[in-house]
Amino acid sequence: MNDPVALETQAAKLRSLTRREALRIIGAAGACAVLPGDLAFARRAFKPRGEDEAFLNELEHQGCLFFWEQGSADTGQVLDRSRCDLNGACDPRHMASIAATGFGLTALAIADKRGYLPHDAIVERVRTTLNWHLNQMPEVHGFFYHFTDLETGARFRRTELSSIDTAILLCGVLTAKAHFNDPLIKSLAGQIYERVDWPWMLNGGDTFSMGWHPENGFLKARWSHYCELMMIYLLAFGSPSHPVSPELWNNFSRPVVHYGDYAYISGNDPLFTHQYSQAWFDFRHKRDAYANYFENSVIATQAHRAFCLAHPEWYNHDCWGVTASDCQRGYTAWGGSPTGGKLDGTVVPSAAAGSLPFLPEDCIAVLRAMRQKWGEQSWRRYGFVDAFHPAGHWYDTDVLGINQGISVVMAENLRSGFVWNTFMRNPECARAMQLAGFRNHA
Repeated sequence: MNDPVALETQAAKLRSLTRREALRIIGAAGACAVLPGDLAFARRAFKPRGEDEAFLNELEHQGCLFFWEQGSADTGQVLDRSRCDLNGACDPRHMASIAATGFGLTALAIADKRGYLPHDAIVERVRTTLNWHLNQMPEVHGFFYHFTDLETGARFRRTELSSIDTAILLCGVLTAKAHFNDPLIKSLAGQIYERVDWPWMLNGGDTFSMGWHPENGFLKARWSHYCELMMIYLLAFGSPSHPVSPELWNNFSRPVVHYGDYAYISGNDPLFTHQYSQAWFDFRHKRDAYANYFENSVIATQAHRAFCLAHPEWYNHDCWGVTASDCQRGYTAWGGSPTGGKLDGTVVPSAAAGSLPFLPEDCIAVLRAMRQKWGEQSWRRYGFVDAFHPAGHWYDTDVLGINQGISVVMAENLRSGFVWNTFMRNPECARAMQLAGFRNHA
């Protein structure tokens, strides 16, 4: 087992940083790494039944309600965060998140499939969202600002034009395009995707920039080590109008992390980095020249669970899991690979919920146990609050769009594979994975 003192020393710089700041500070570690080719898993198919299925359905239903109630009926944008106790009213804060909107479009497709909301109302909201983002939302070369005003779309303060958050929006756009049998939705979605100028975001380099500011140009930080970046590269490879060379797939490093008996590709990043690209792109039973990334995320989740359980003063089998989230001190990007975060007893439900397809039995068990034990404080109108600290008697009053989103999407993927199956019906997405060198891998 790794030395906990050394782990805390290495983790210190991650504390109290925002997700964006943490990702900019953390550099690539090591050269490209290849997981052992004979790594094999005897994995049986898991289908939730009975009370597990009912719990996941409730988690999804209430999570989808967030994206409906905290989205603008006039623009389709979704708030970055809202209070958890508004009883249906829209939070008065006006800061929308382009990534939350991408998760929101996906959640609306899930809500339509599951009958959580009226079909005609969902279709109208999706049309509104796509039309606004194509024809009225401020953009530069097809990329969108990270945070914007919910009703006007105006850039929020000095936020960056974000490559990763635009990619998350596009994943939602393409999910809607494939799911809804509506010519207008398909046309609008296709135009939004085709407008994105991917070569521009390379800024003359061989990896994508994290973003751009109108005041001083491109950010120096690049998407150059394994994390949630896979969606950016794959969307760019599949672009029918502005593609980039699939050779770029070889240009980001894949450092291997060791924790106890676990070895897996990861940066010093929060657990969500193993979840986001796989919310839409289906990596099951596939590998490229480097790894089977689905199984890599299985190992990352197992290692993360073991890391939490190595702190029995706070965590146990009924209470574990952290990822970038709120905490008592503010928003914190922590708790990634075991070398990447110092724990303090906060628990973040979306850590386990976002890993449901990777470690289903353990993740369902801990989520149900947390709701049963702390449900009066931790489970509100939209499901779990963003984070809570049982020992400190602190329960967040907010929910975050991206954490609600990954929870809803991965719960549905575990139950039915719906988002994977729908998203991958876009020919550009399947072709992108072929161009990156993916092949079947049992």
